[in-house]
Amino acid sequence: MFRALRLVWDVGIHSLGWSLEECANYAKPYGFSLGDLRWELERYVAWPGQALSYKIGEQRIIGLRERARDELGEAFDLRAFHRLVLETGAVPLELLDERVAAWIGKRGG
Repeated sequence: MFRALRLVWDVGIHSLGWSLEECANYAKPYGFSLGDLRWELERYVAWPGQALSYKIGEQRIIGLRERARDELGEAFDLRAFHRLVLETGAVPLELLDERVAAWIGKRGG
């Protein structure tokens, strides 16, 4: 639930102009108070798009992993896939897509 709230707060703060109090009020039905959340909310104020970009990246990596698994079948190596993603480092997702496609091609996919 907390991860889902982060996505709502990120949009609420930066697109809808929510205050910290409005964010806390949104989270109140889930047992959180402004006192519990202040540090976390201030982080999202200072770092626009952090929660959304994290989630988008996570979803893309999961999709690339599924693609590699589908195309490589028994030749798919989860550890090698994770190594590739981690060694690639912080790059635009399009470059990660290209790197994974080349990796799949080298492995026979």
